[in-house]
Amino acid sequence: MSPDDVKNLIESGIPGSQAIVSGEGCNLSVTVISDAFEGKSMVQEQKMVYATVNALISSGQLHALGIKSVTPAEWKTQSGN
Repeated sequence: MSPDDVKNLIESGIPGSQAIVSGEGCNLSVTVISDAFEGKSMVQEQKMVYATVNALISSGQLHALGIKSVTPAEWKTQSGN
């Protein structure tokens, strides 16, 4: 499973999102930026992201996924832009 494959799944599953994926093989980390996270709890946001890659986790193609989920405003503040 390539980072690009995971990026595409997340961005397709959460329309309008941007996914930044790092790592190798079956252990990846992702930062997902989306307006869809507005007003959601961290648990709700992570469930949204996991839902996009659940088939990969179930099949064993993806063993671990670290998730950071933020709104565009939060990303702008955190990244200093």
